[in-house]
Amino acid sequence: MRIVRFASPQGMSFGVLDGDGQIAQIEGHPFGQISFTGTRYAQADVRLLSPILPSKVVCVGKNYADHVKEMNTGDAPKEPLLFLKPSTAVLGPGDAIRIPAGSTNVHHEAELAVVIGARGARNVSPEQALASVFGYTIGNDVTERDMQKSDGQWTRAKGFDSFCPLGPWIETDLPGLGLDAADLEVTCTVDGEPRQQGRTSQLLFGIPTLISYISRVMTLLPGDVVLTGTPSGVGPIRPGQQVVCAIQGLGSLTNSVTAADGVSTAGGGA
Repeated sequence: MRIVRFASPQGMSFGVLDGDGQIAQIEGHPFGQISFTGTRYAQADVRLLSPILPSKVVCVGKNYADHVKEMNTGDAPKEPLLFLKPSTAVLGPGDAIRIPAGSTNVHHEAELAVVIGARGARNVSPEQALASVFGYTIGNDVTERDMQKSDGQWTRAKGFDSFCPLGPWIETDLPGLGLDAADLEVTCTVDGEPRQQGRTSQLLFGIPTLISYISRVMTLLPGDVVLTGTPSGVGPIRPGQQVVCAIQGLGSLTNSVTAADGVSTAGGGA
C-alpha cells in the first residue's frame, strides 16, 4: 500500500495511492486501522507533500564501505554513527532544495528511509525491530560539506531548512511487491547524470540493527524516520539543477535546487 500526504483545495490529508493514479482519502493519520472517507482525487489534481512529518529524523553516517572510502575521513565506525536532522529540514517531492548563501559545496545523499509505525520503538532487540516499521520511503540527506568539515559535528551542515527531502510515498508492503528492504537498489542522478548507485544489502549495519541501536538511545515515535546511510558517488549540487533519488520499488524523489531566499520572520531580508 502506498501512503501519501497531499494538499488539495480542501486542505491537507493522507491517502492511499491506487494503481490507477487515484488517491483515496483516509480519515486522520495512516497508523492503525485505515478508514476511508469515500473521497477520491486524481493524483494530477493534488500536490504531494512529504509523506510524513516526523518528530525527528535519525540519520546514520558512514554506513556504506565505499562511501567511507570516498569521504577519506577515517575508518568505518564499529557501532552505528548517529546524528539528527530537525523536522524543519523535511521537504516534499517537487519542492526545492535551497542552497544557503555563500555555500558552494552542498552534496546530495540518496538513502533508504524507514518510517516507524504506531507501536514506536524503545529498547527493542534486532529480532523485534522490524515489527516497529510502518513502511519505507526515499530520503536525501543533503549536506553542506565545508561546514561538516569545519564544525567537527554535523548539526549545522545537515540541518538547514530543505535539507531532508522525503517521498514520494510510504510503501507499507514491500514483500507484496516481491521485494526485501534488505536488498534494494539505490540511485541518484543530477540533471540526468548518474551519480550514485548501490544496494541496501551493502549496509554495514542493517535495518534491524539500526532500529534496535537507536531505540536504546532514544524512543522512536510513530512517524519518526530513520535514514540508513548513503552509497558512494555523492557530489555537489547547485541552483538550477534537478536531483532525482530513486529506490527499487519506492519510485523516485525529484527535487529542484535553488538559492535560499533569506526571508526573515521579522520581515525583509535576513
